[in-house]
Amino acid sequence: MVLPVHGEKGRVIGFIDIGTNSVRLLLVRVFPNQSFTVLSQRKEVVRLGEGEFETGELQPEPMKRAVLVCRMFREMADSFDVDEMFTVATSATRDARNKRKFLRMLRREAGLDVKVVSGPEEARLIYRGVASGVNIGNLAFFIDIGGGSTEVIAGEQHEYHYLDSLPLGAIRLTHKFLEHERGIVSQESYARIQNYIRDSSIRAIQELKKYQFDMAVGSSGTIENLADIAVYASEGRPRTMDDVMTYTQLRDVVDRLCSLPLKERRQVPGINPDRADIIIAGAAIIDTLMGELGLESIRISDRGLRDGLLVDYLTRQSGGYPVETSYRAQSIIRLGRSQGFDEEHGRHIANLALQLFDSSHENGLHSLGDLERELLEYSSLLHDVGVSLSYSNHQAHSYYFIRNADLLGFNENEISIMAATALFHRKKFPRTKYPEYAALNKEAREIVCYLSVFLGIAESLDRSHQQLVEHVQLLPEGKKRARLNLYSDHGIPLEMWGVEYHHTAFKRVFKRDLEVCRIEMEGIEA
Repeated sequence: MVLPVHGEKGRVIGFIDIGTNSVRLLLVRVFPNQSFTVLSQRKEVVRLGEGEFETGELQPEPMKRAVLVCRMFREMADSFDVDEMFTVATSATRDARNKRKFLRMLRREAGLDVKVVSGPEEARLIYRGVASGVNIGNLAFFIDIGGGSTEVIAGEQHEYHYLDSLPLGAIRLTHKFLEHERGIVSQESYARIQNYIRDSSIRAIQELKKYQFDMAVGSSGTIENLADIAVYASEGRPRTMDDVMTYTQLRDVVDRLCSLPLKERRQVPGINPDRADIIIAGAAIIDTLMGELGLESIRISDRGLRDGLLVDYLTRQSGGYPVETSYRAQSIIRLGRSQGFDEEHGRHIANLALQLFDSSHENGLHSLGDLERELLEYSSLLHDVGVSLSYSNHQAHSYYFIRNADLLGFNENEISIMAATALFHRKKFPRTKYPEYAALNKEAREIVCYLSVFLGIAESLDRSHQQLVEHVQLLPEGKKRARLNLYSDHGIPLEMWGVEYHHTAFKRVFKRDLEVCRIEMEGIEA
């Protein structure tokens, strides 16, 4: 989608992060030179994950609280004449069986189109947000403790080396170990929590121990509040952004919090009373990981996922146009190469598919935009990735790989579109009787219909993998026909025959019959 050109007043962009414990809003004004100013930041505790870890479903009252806050945030954004909103949901929504009901409520009652991000994508966004606000040096350990999950990352200033999302969160662990605990927390109870954390994060700990960290950075309300308590205890003052929390200070805070019943815990200097019931479980996570990794201190960042959304947005701007981010492209190629895909063939198919997309767009055959074009390119690159399992029904294997590979930089809807495009590019026209297609929303279904036709035709034009068709062009011929020009100096009967399989699908999508013509390249101006 091409963004409107604004004057010096810039564009107002809103970002909302719907977490397990709280909902956060960031409103910024972005100027043409890609500088920006923050207009508003808000955070409201909604405890969306309350009751979910027992039932596997989001509960009615937490959903209502979250929707109410999101509607308030949407109205606030509208008061600033917001141009564009980006809303994501994380662990609680991601893991809930009834997440679609919640997403429908948000769309209907708050006017928000919410994208659910995967655990690794959540970790990447947190990394981008935090790393953009701190001077890293060489290599840093990043940790963000949420209500339902904990994200851990090893990274430099502009590149991560490892990231993971652990099923450990302050609300999740409180429910599992301290749900009805209102008194002191014994050493035995705390040790049980730590043992569970070690068992659940053993793979991540093993990977992280391979790195030599120069510093550690913690984000999220839990870590910020633990640092607030630590500074009050040692310095008798509010925490500043320059303060660090040592492991010794953290252990002192843990001992003190565990020794107090909930009522007295709420009165500890520096604590957020609303967090007193879940802070011990959250503290156990950072305590355990700092101990296992031998970290002596940790810096505190007030940045997080919503800031990562802003960094991603700015990265994807170039003169007002969205452009491919390196994370998205690298993630696609990484998946393909991990399965030994035919990269040369994939790139040629992507080139042909984009020529079909561009020429038909220029001549009014469709109105899809830059985002859909980007998804077509990536779908084309990975369309044969499933061959590594078996050539037979490889489009279904490609769907599985794309859908389940935790591709970074993409939201759930974009991944679903790419996977479905790869699935339906071979003859089969998308219909709601296929569950992969039925699971898409109405807009995504329409996109898949167009993209799968472009990809299907492009694939048919390189069946020999010899790149005999060098250039293609799709043009309207009156109101009832379209002409596909194939530019090649070779005889291409196999390729022209292959296009025949897509005539029916083409007519259903474009409402036109398709005529195929071969044109020799010789004599054509470059």
